[in-house]
Amino acid sequence: MLLKRIGYFLVGVSISSIGVYFFWQKKNTSFDYGMDARTLKTIRIRERIFSNEAKMVMNSSKIDSLKIERILNFGDVDFGKSQQRKKPCAEYYITGKKELKNVSLYVIRCDYTATIKSIFLE
Repeated sequence: MLLKRIGYFLVGVSISSIGVYFFWQKKNTSFDYGMDARTLKTIRIRERIFSNEAKMVMNSSKIDSLKIERILNFGDVDFGKSQQRKKPCAEYYITGKKELKNVSLYVIRCDYTATIKSIFLE
């Protein structure tokens, strides 16, 4: 009797989980609860400005805005090298992953803008 109830419960949870997954996928929701994810999201939603220094590095190393966007979506924020409590604008050091692991960004995040101040190639 107990085994039968557990079986029904697991079938119900499985079907519900699949339904919720597809429902949220169509809604285009994101779950940005980690420190890295929240920080990267707040940078992405602001107007993006590139400093002259960053533009020069982008031109000389053939890094385009799509690669910058990929780093801002999937990168790692190094909070040890960042100054997240700096006033009036926080500063973050972000490193890319996988094929962009040798590219790092230094971003200044203000209330309405996010300035890509420096791009480092390692």
